[in-house]
Amino acid sequence: MYKINDYVMYKKDVCKIKEIKTNKMNGNDYYILVPIADESLIIDVPVDNRMGYLKDIMSKNEANRLIDNIINIAPIEDIDDKYIEKKYKDLLHEGGHENLIKIIKTTYLRNEDRMKNNRKLSEKDSIYFEEAEKYLYNEISVSLNMSFDEAKDYIIKKVQQLVK
Repeated sequence: MYKINDYVMYKKDVCKIKEIKTNKMNGNDYYILVPIADESLIIDVPVDNRMGYLKDIMSKNEANRLIDNIINIAPIEDIDDKYIEKKYKDLLHEGGHENLIKIIKTTYLRNEDRMKNNRKLSEKDSIYFEEAEKYLYNEISVSLNMSFDEAKDYIIKKVQQLVK
């Protein structure tokens, strides 16, 4: 059982447990969660987690292993522009850190290619890039006890060092 002020994953969002309350109607205990990306939102989740939406945040070691492995995770390859959004949605739905990294790498490379060819950036790629970054960096920032921006900078520097 989690405690007040613990961080947990609720679906893809990092949340802090604000309270644990008992529902007076049914007698069940609920976690009151606040997503770190939107503190105005409050989510009630049964303590028994019967839907399986709650998970532990990755550990510091898991976060560092993932970062060290980023260069080995390939972007999405050989996919028609017509189907790329469906692929992004499928990867987000499947979940997993590697899938988020695939989306980040793919969208980054596609937009970089557009910039080199003096073409307009893809709004679709930019949206999925930001969404994947949000989910990945929010969790890593909590795991490594950093801010979102510090985690992002740390990952970029670490990957640049690994590529050299």
